[in-house]
Amino acid sequence: MGRRNEHTREELREIALQAAEHLVADHGLAGLSTRKVVGRIGYTVGSLYMVFRNLDDLIAQMNERTLEALQARLIAAIAGQPPAAAIRALAQAYITFALAETHRWLAIYQHRMPEGQPLPESFTAKVTGMFELVQQQLALLCPRRSPGEITLAARALWSGVHGICILGFDQKLEMAGGPPIQEVARSLLDHYLVGFTQP
Repeated sequence: MGRRNEHTREELREIALQAAEHLVADHGLAGLSTRKVVGRIGYTVGSLYMVFRNLDDLIAQMNERTLEALQARLIAAIAGQPPAAAIRALAQAYITFALAETHRWLAIYQHRMPEGQPLPESFTAKVTGMFELVQQQLALLCPRRSPGEITLAARALWSGVHGICILGFDQKLEMAGGPPIQEVARSLLDHYLVGFTQP
């Protein structure tokens, strides 16, 4: 790492976010602090606060990068797939990412902004973009359904897949003698899509 003051503001932002990502990947969100970040990059806490408003701002920006990486995986997974297969591919790609990047993935849902401080609009837009990937495929699969029904179905499906992931990480499914989370997710999707496409 270079000496202090050798980086532009944007470069400092980038190396700070990379340091935060490594800390979270290794230790979870609870292992992240401004002092640990600056300890890795050779800057002061004051220098960090010239780039980020506070730790919550750093975490929100870090989580946006995780969402971007996740969305790229989801988009790649559905390339050339017909709608039903694409929906299953989205779920499997989501689970694969969650298993491979568990701490970073969990940080998206664990972090809470201080009371009265909303999430950045850019963060909300990225979350909406992921739901839209599901909605687009559901609309192609069942064009007779109304936009409201499509939106609700996308939320229901993704909430189910997300819940399966959480239970899988807590090992509650295995403790109950259940199958792997990928198989549970396939069952959820298969049965939901059969019902959703019925006249």
